[in-house]
Amino acid sequence: MQDYLAAFRKYAVFTGRSRRKEYWGFFVVNLLVIVLLTLAFGRGDDGRSLPFPIILYFLAVLAPALGVGIRRLHDTDRTGWWILVTFIPFIGGLVFLVFMLLPGTKGENRYGADPKQGAA
Repeated sequence: MQDYLAAFRKYAVFTGRSRRKEYWGFFVVNLLVIVLLTLAFGRGDDGRSLPFPIILYFLAVLAPALGVGIRRLHDTDRTGWWILVTFIPFIGGLVFLVFMLLPGTKGENRYGADPKQGAA
């Protein structure tokens, strides 16, 4: 939960680096919230659309999700533009998943100091 809130505190920060722990902590809590909202509100009236509260949640987490994803790419010494790979059907999502699973570069890279050095 701490990592989820950290992503919101840095919602518009697209510089620096984020550890795998921060990215996946945000991802898992975000997924749980989406599942709970879907269980609470179901699908839209036509059965295919999303209810308004779920749409609002998606809009609220858009900037934090982009920020933590880009900072995670920076931790693997990749430019944030790699996030656009997710627009390639199927293959793009797999490539992005691999990037998110890879360990970050040790020590300082062109995007900043190693976030693991300050953590216990």
